[in-house]
This record gives sequence, structure tokens and C-alpha cells, in this order.
Amino acid sequence: MPENRQGPTVETPPSGDVTRLLRAWRRGDERALEDLIPLVYDDLHRMAERHLRRERPGHTLQPTAIVNEAYLRLLARQGEDWQGRTHFFAVAAQSMRRILVDHARARRARKRGGRGEHWLVETAGMAEPRGVDVIAVDDALVRLAGLDPVQSRVVELRFFGGLTEDETAEVLALSARTIRRKWTLAKAFLYRELGQRP
Repeated sequence: MPENRQGPTVETPPSGDVTRLLRAWRRGDERALEDLIPLVYDDLHRMAERHLRRERPGHTLQPTAIVNEAYLRLLARQGEDWQGRTHFFAVAAQSMRRILVDHARARRARKRGGRGEHWLVETAGMAEPRGVDVIAVDDALVRLAGLDPVQSRVVELRFFGGLTEDETAEVLALSARTIRRKWTLAKAFLYRELGQRP
């Protein structure tokens, strides 16, 4: 997993605009959501594209479909206590991860024992990316969450959400140094867990 991952904050309006609209939407202002979507759509689309670049070639989902499904899932979270733009993208990353895992599980069920979809995951100690089953990654993150929920969230935010170290620290209300340490430990855990799979 690359250390220098650029977050979804590139070429976007000031985070204050997004935060203001998120808070207005939470209070029930439907117009705020209509104004919010154009501000975050490009970033959500780039996030979905980044997810799909790690998938197997010829994946049946397209970035726009992932964004649309994530949008529907975010609608159900109107009452969320949005802390700001970074928090919004953290929740979006989590939604996209769930969408891809659900898709992989459904595909595996249809294939009756197929290997599912594949991600290219770079882990500590590997010189080159290695293809792993997206369901295996999800299962490993669930196990990691049982041992250290913060490490699991750090992976979700950094790897799946593309958040920077500082953005991850902001979402989790921890220091960047703690995030760096958790990130290193989480990568080692995933390398060990995924390295045991065929």
C-alpha cells in the first residue's frame, strides 16, 4: 500500500462549503443535498475509479454505478453527525468498500465457489502489487477490527478512501504519528493474513 497516497481533496471547493452543506442537510434541508452533490461528485468519481483500478480487468461495475449506489447509501445517513468534508469522504469510502464486497460475494455465489473479484493490494514487504481476493481483504479487515478497530479504520480510510495521513488523523481524532504507527502495524497484519492464502 503506497505511503504517498493523495487524498480526495484535489481540485475541490473549500471544505467549509461542504461542511456547511452537510450540516444543513443533517438539519433536514433537502436543498443542501442538491447543492452538495455537484461539489463532491468529481471526488467521489475519482475515488470509485481508484477502487476499480485495483480490481480485475473487465469488472462489471463502472465508477458511475458505484458513485450512484454510494449516494443512495449516504442518503440513508442524513442524521449523521457530519464533522466535515473529510468525515464525509471517510463514510463514502466505507460505502464503496461495502458495495464492492457485496458485489464480489454475489458474484462468487453465482459462480458457486468462484474466487471472487481481485484487488491489487500493496503490502509491507512486497516489492510488487499482488492480486488478492476482495472478500479475503474484507475478511482480514474484519479480523483486524476485532484485534484493533483503529488499525482497521486506518486501512479503510487510507487505502480505500485515499485519505492522507493528516486527513485520517483528523477523522479519527488522533495524532499523525499514531496514524503512521497504526498504518505500519495494519499493513504488516494484512501481509501476514493475505500471504497465507493461495
